[in-house]
Amino acid sequence: MTGAHDTGRGARLMTGSNTDDPSISDKTVLVTGGAGFIGSHIAEALVADNDLRVLDNLSSGRREQVPDDAELVQGDLRDESALDWATADVDVIFHQAGLVSVDRSVDEPVRSHRTNATATVELLERARRENARIVVASSCAIYGDPELTPVPEDAAKTPKSPYAIDKLALDQYTRAFADLYDLDAVPLRYFNVYGPGQTAGEYSGVISAFIEQARAGEPITVHGDGEQTRDFVHVSDVVDANLAAATTDHTGRAYNIGTGTSTSIRELAELIRRTVGSESEIVHTDARPGDVRRSEAAIGRAREDLHYEPTVPLDEGIAALIADSRT
Repeated sequence: MTGAHDTGRGARLMTGSNTDDPSISDKTVLVTGGAGFIGSHIAEALVADNDLRVLDNLSSGRREQVPDDAELVQGDLRDESALDWATADVDVIFHQAGLVSVDRSVDEPVRSHRTNATATVELLERARRENARIVVASSCAIYGDPELTPVPEDAAKTPKSPYAIDKLALDQYTRAFADLYDLDAVPLRYFNVYGPGQTAGEYSGVISAFIEQARAGEPITVHGDGEQTRDFVHVSDVVDANLAAATTDHTGRAYNIGTGTSTSIRELAELIRRTVGSESEIVHTDARPGDVRRSEAAIGRAREDLHYEPTVPLDEGIAALIADSRT
């Protein structure tokens, strides 16, 4: 049903967020990828006070995650008719759609580029046409293996996969559109986002995978020695960052969105096992090729310009996830 539109049904679980922002009201808002993990949380935060549209091809997102009162435009970013419909007379765009997989980008680099980079340029052009503000999901993957952590926004960019290269391209395009066309555009460089509604997989999906393994009493599988570190940020904090980026005067700049702290994968496995109360063994498998060794966000710029402040400690976020999974 590419290019068709429908009304989404059902709501999905949120663990509470201080995302109510009265400055984002009475707007026509588009969330691309709004049936997916992060996008659905953003949509839920905005639907009560705005005319909300969600553009999603439902390849990985789920219809039931789209808020009841949102209009679902079921289609692909690469489909011009769907894109035209979704962006007509829009005021604010939150761009969350994309192919979020390093492995798939390695297997299908052309598809990854078209889905992540080319489609974003098309969306930026629609934002320019409609004079709409746009907040774009970038990624910490653009930094590759940083020389120092915490990593600031002006650190060297050494992406290690087609996915990371795509994210760097859309990040740069977003800032270029701000500079060239005076477009209110902000790229947010997400670190490892986790929270309710996430499925097991790459990146922070490791949290969901570890919880599933611990609850089932299965071995908790850690790639490599487990000493690689990640900055895990709760999705409610990411929603807050998006809303701040949609209202800030400081556009045309990129912002790291993390917590400013890091946790090793081994420590994460132990925390989850302890919180579940599981006797699962922690086992180590082969390291993933190209895996980043250290990752931690410097968030001073986001604190200063966006007044962003992460509020959910990792242990509390994981405890809430485990409690939710028992209901």
